[in-house]
Amino acid sequence: MKFSQLRQDLVSGDWIVIAPKRRLRPHEMRASKSRVREPKPGCVFENPKQALLEIRDGKDWTVRIIENRFPAFVHRDICSAIRKVGPYAVTDGIGHHDILITRDHNQDFPDLSLSHARDLFRAFQDRYLMLMADSCLAYISMFHNWGAKAGASVYHPHYQMIAIPVVPPDFEHSLKGAIVYSKKHRNCVHCAMIDWERKQKKRIIFENAGAIAFTPFLSRSGFEVRVFPKRHLPFFEHTREEELDAIVEALHAVLRMVKRSLHDPDYNFFIHTAPLAHRKEYKNYHWHIEVLPKVNISAGFELGTGIEINPVDPDDAAKILRGRR
Repeated sequence: MKFSQLRQDLVSGDWIVIAPKRRLRPHEMRASKSRVREPKPGCVFENPKQALLEIRDGKDWTVRIIENRFPAFVHRDICSAIRKVGPYAVTDGIGHHDILITRDHNQDFPDLSLSHARDLFRAFQDRYLMLMADSCLAYISMFHNWGAKAGASVYHPHYQMIAIPVVPPDFEHSLKGAIVYSKKHRNCVHCAMIDWERKQKKRIIFENAGAIAFTPFLSRSGFEVRVFPKRHLPFFEHTREEELDAIVEALHAVLRMVKRSLHDPDYNFFIHTAPLAHRKEYKNYHWHIEVLPKVNISAGFELGTGIEINPVDPDDAAKILRGRR
């Protein structure tokens, strides 16, 4: 790219800047110094009790789900009503905040066997279906923070599910954008992205029979990756076992690439799926996973304008992650 380029998101309408002249090169990166390997003895996640759900492999467990000891949302047998406090809308933080813990103290997602990685996503799906019985909930957020820069406060690999009584505004914005695109083009906006990426053949970093992963043309940060089921699926919980296995394989491969190519950075991944309420409205949504390595920091321009500056061209990001620089 000769110049920086402003690109507009197909879903949200937001603008981002691709500015490769500000590029942070992978050889300039270093493994995260803030990630301290904590010893097993005394680890709060080493052998947690009172599991809400457990996946086992023979005699031992591979995934346990427990309630967060310091929850952002707590469960009550009542629904929280939205009320007015002066000019503001307010509702109580009633919901669920769960932690999914994998067995090995030192094996983050890319280090797990594929079998145990699949166990984790089966646990996500099983717990999601359990939480759907709570009629007070509107949305369930599922995510992973790896390393202090990504917000992890405990070293032992763990994943989170937070179920809340409202649809998050950023996600609602994306949902509305998907509906608008569908009405205008009679097509799912994410399916359109997938079709274009497959035609371009520049940014795809992994593909199998049921899933595809690429560095999106509209990447908000350096080395962002999205993983999609190939079949149009609005709802994570409706994903068939063989398709979920394909998606897990893709995510596993992506995070191994990130670890190898970017010197093991801290990162987040999160699952975007359609909300629990008003489900007929979201048939045009396409659930997916977003991976965000922590390689650049938002500063004054980004915070002041809402326009993200990405210092890595997504085309170059794909080449680096695939191992061709």
